[in-house]
Amino acid sequence: MANTSEEQKMPLLEHLIELRKRMLWSVVTLLVAFLICFAFAEQLFEYLAAPLADVMRENAVSERQQRLIFTDLTEVFFTYVKVAFFFGAFISCPIFLTQIWLFVAPGLYNNEKSAFAPFLIASPILFFIGGALVYFVIFPMAAQFFLGFQVQGTESSIAIELEAKVNEYFSLMMKLIFAFGICFQLPVLMTLLARVGLASAKGMAEKRKYAIVGVFIVAAIFTPPDPLSQLALAIPIVLLYEISILMAKMVERKRSEAENAESGDQADE
Repeated sequence: MANTSEEQKMPLLEHLIELRKRMLWSVVTLLVAFLICFAFAEQLFEYLAAPLADVMRENAVSERQQRLIFTDLTEVFFTYVKVAFFFGAFISCPIFLTQIWLFVAPGLYNNEKSAFAPFLIASPILFFIGGALVYFVIFPMAAQFFLGFQVQGTESSIAIELEAKVNEYFSLMMKLIFAFGICFQLPVLMTLLARVGLASAKGMAEKRKYAIVGVFIVAAIFTPPDPLSQLALAIPIVLLYEISILMAKMVERKRSEAENAESGDQADE
């Protein structure tokens, strides 16, 4: 009994040691990437602030207003820490995914590996596409919209000018990037659900109208309150939903072919 119990405990202990090893590699990678990014935090923040600066110049905003302010003594420092952590996590993401794969892969069958591996590759790529859409398209449109609320002062009215804060600007940019990046994971999520049988192409097609309404509600929550930004998020997600239906059809077709082949083999036997 004692020997049997010890044999059962050893695999679990080995798994825990392997998990600790993978987590240690991930944490060390993140720490190194964070320290490197923190050394260039000012330049990285300037890169994030470039869309706002470009829109200000395009709208002939005076040089005195082309700035970001901070009202707390530690605000810029902690914003730089957040910037370094964000870019460090992004840079080290491939290492995270690799460590996850190295931990999980030994326990998977070959067909499970071939099914799981593409999603580890597609997920960060789709997140990057969503973030790039924010940086190059969505945020410039939103900044253009909000700068329109500035009012020049006259003898009978007071001026309304933008005085954007450093931490608030970074928070808004990160909120948009994460919102778009997560929403762009829709094909990955729906394909996984179709693969395990929790969703079907027919069911998703029948619920298309409800999904479109939900997409526009999500877009209204996560984007600035201007129609262009909301449409810029909603339209790609609707297209991704249609792609999810096509991916689900492919999964169902492959599953059906595999079942038919298995049935044929059993009949031959």
